[in-house]
Amino acid sequence: MGTPDLARVVLQALAGTSRFNVIAVVTQPDKAKGRDLKLSPSPVKELAATLQLPILQPDRARNEDFLEALRGLAPDLVAVAAYGQILPPAILEVPRFGCLNVHTSLLPKYRGAAPIQRAILNDESETGVTIMKMDAGMDTGDILAQERTLIGPDDTSETLHDRLARIGADLLVRTIPGYVAGTLKPTPQPAEGASHAPKITKAEGRIDWNEPARAIWNRVRGLVPWPGAHTRLLDKPAPPLLKIWETAVIDRQGTPGKILGIDDAGILVGCGRDALRILSLQREGGRRLTATQFQTGYSLKPGDRLG
Repeated sequence: MGTPDLARVVLQALAGTSRFNVIAVVTQPDKAKGRDLKLSPSPVKELAATLQLPILQPDRARNEDFLEALRGLAPDLVAVAAYGQILPPAILEVPRFGCLNVHTSLLPKYRGAAPIQRAILNDESETGVTIMKMDAGMDTGDILAQERTLIGPDDTSETLHDRLARIGADLLVRTIPGYVAGTLKPTPQPAEGASHAPKITKAEGRIDWNEPARAIWNRVRGLVPWPGAHTRLLDKPAPPLLKIWETAVIDRQGTPGKILGIDDAGILVGCGRDALRILSLQREGGRRLTATQFQTGYSLKPGDRLG
């Protein structure tokens, strides 16, 4: 059971080994995308179709017809990765070995919808993947396995997502045999250290230049590719929206939001503490450019204000 790219990587790993027999795939219904609102399948559905696996797409996981179909499949185990709906006890009770979830954090830290982004936004130095036996709570089930990875300064939510998807898929494949054999026992999550990772909102992309430069740097990295960190050029008519793609923290002080300098290295902007050098950015409706390319087509000068 899964929907986005992370789940596609997990499905590929499960289907790519002879140790398991994937009997069906459950994913979210096709969604309307683009200007023409054409229905598009999820990444998991696309892969399942290529693998010629049966596909179920219930509107709601609680749907009785879906529950009956799932019971008819009589699965030994259900693997879940970013499915997109909370599973009711009626589903958790169907497989004889229960449901195992691939969660992209070191539980009990960052339970919820956006553990990857929240780890970067909160300036964490490491994160990881947890294989968990699901219960009725929100990411509160017993832990079967965990694997850690460092969060590097060049990591974004996109690069970290891709790495954690690979780690999680491999960890799940290695965990299932021992769990089914009974040699790997589930361990309750510790009571201490629990935190929540709520869904990212578009409003969180707005940059507050009164924040320390490092916090803004983390916001830029943590919100790639969506919704992206953004600001406006205040001294222009109808202040244009600028999406900031890449930055660096610089040890320099200046008025928050004020452009302190422009050179081949980038656009230097004052922050609440230190300064931020913008290395690449994108005007709304335009394409991503280096700071130098942006300057060629859209003149900025020291003293201009962002906000």
